[in-house]
Amino acid sequence: MPRPVCITYDSTCDLTPQLLERFHIRTIPLTIQSGGHVFPDDGNYTSAELYTDYRRNGTLPKTTAISPEAFKAFFSPLLAEGYDIVHIDISSELSCTCQNAVLAAQELTEQGQIQGRRRTPVVAGRQLSTGGGLLALQGAKLRDSGMTAADIAAELRRLAPCSDTSFVLDTLEFMWKGGRCSGVTALGANMLKLKPCLEMREGKLAVCKKYRGAMEKVYRQYITERLADKTVVADHAFITHSGEVAETTLQELTKLVRELAPFQEVFVTQAGCTVSSHCGPGTLGVLFLRQPEQ
Repeated sequence: MPRPVCITYDSTCDLTPQLLERFHIRTIPLTIQSGGHVFPDDGNYTSAELYTDYRRNGTLPKTTAISPEAFKAFFSPLLAEGYDIVHIDISSELSCTCQNAVLAAQELTEQGQIQGRRRTPVVAGRQLSTGGGLLALQGAKLRDSGMTAADIAAELRRLAPCSDTSFVLDTLEFMWKGGRCSGVTALGANMLKLKPCLEMREGKLAVCKKYRGAMEKVYRQYITERLADKTVVADHAFITHSGEVAETTLQELTKLVRELAPFQEVFVTQAGCTVSSHCGPGTLGVLFLRQPEQ
């Protein structure tokens, strides 16, 4: 009989506490430094507070990857409880968090703390936000079917390229401030009223299209185009936003997603501070799994 499996992720999966509890997924937070204060990215310091602080002092918070030592402290009690662990992380091209998780798992093995052939495979999902959260939900489904940790990890690696992860941004100001685009690019986009769409390609964010117009119109056009001609895994989809998107707009977009694709559940979630600090308010994405090619 296979040992029990625990699915874990870092806080950038942007799953709500309700989803984490429902699917029995555990998370470890990255760190946010704002002014003289340091916060775990666990939802207690919110994106609304982040934007307030930024508009007051013009300084973005700094985000810090999870250290190998923090990972060891996170993994060790789970292993002591008898779990095999399947851990998933933010793309290694965006953060060294994944590499640190691998180091921690290796060090625990070398120190003899992973005993009885218990496993801690780390899945480099090469995703961001709920694009990786979708993999965690699939991992939970596979765990509940009785699959072993090694087999779950292998299947998630196969599915990772099928996570359709993209966002449309209302502003490039935060990307510019965070050093992820030039000031000239941000100024040009602002002057032309362009709303860029970024998608994950081989672990990196790349501009795939530029929209123009009011954000409510842009959101609808973007979602319609992202779901067009896609054969989807029908379990779950996410509408994930970074805050300052009207509730009525979210309700209308949820209805649109349901009309366009046969998802059993559409979850609306708000990105944590790690993601929000880079993309800024008004960012929104529709995220789902495509069917793997046969």
